[in-house]
Amino acid sequence: MTEGILPKHASADLVPLEEERVVVERLRNGDRAAFAILYGWYGDRIYRQAILPRLPNRELAEDCLKDTFRTALEKIESFQLVDRSIFFWLRRIAVNKAIDVHRAQQRDRALADAVQADPEPLTQAPARPDRGLEVRDTAREVETSLERMNPRYAEALRLRLIEGRSREECAETFGVTVGNFDVILHRAAQAFRKVYPP
Repeated sequence: MTEGILPKHASADLVPLEEERVVVERLRNGDRAAFAILYGWYGDRIYRQAILPRLPNRELAEDCLKDTFRTALEKIESFQLVDRSIFFWLRRIAVNKAIDVHRAQQRDRALADAVQADPEPLTQAPARPDRGLEVRDTAREVETSLERMNPRYAEALRLRLIEGRSREECAETFGVTVGNFDVILHRAAQAFRKVYPP
């Protein structure tokens, strides 16, 4: 591998641009074996350098890596064949996804903490005549949505958000670490958003 064919500012372990271009063209022509080649070249490096530093939970980081390469495969037509390794394009996708997952996890945790700290935040508002019906309808929609979900995810949401149990209690109930329970709760919240009525 000679310096002349390396992308600017890249380290010497990037694949020569000529080889990358061949694989990109194969991907664009629907050759799925080329995807495995691309992943073999840069999967571990993207994971270690772009995702794990921003998303130190291994399960979330692994999910993020899968999403990164899935998105790359879906958007390979938009990749511009220039004098720069595809690694940098993949890295940008990975960084954006890692940041999004991190923010979503923070929002889910903040929501769970807010519900636990104030499980009935609306009780101080002036009562409306139809308030009881609205609450019952919402409760029914929530329960119906939970029944349509993976039972493990539904249980995580019930324990943490409905029953207001602490993260530690929930983790103990699930037989996992608190960090792993946070991953389960994050995935459960994502799943709930897909099934709850808009």
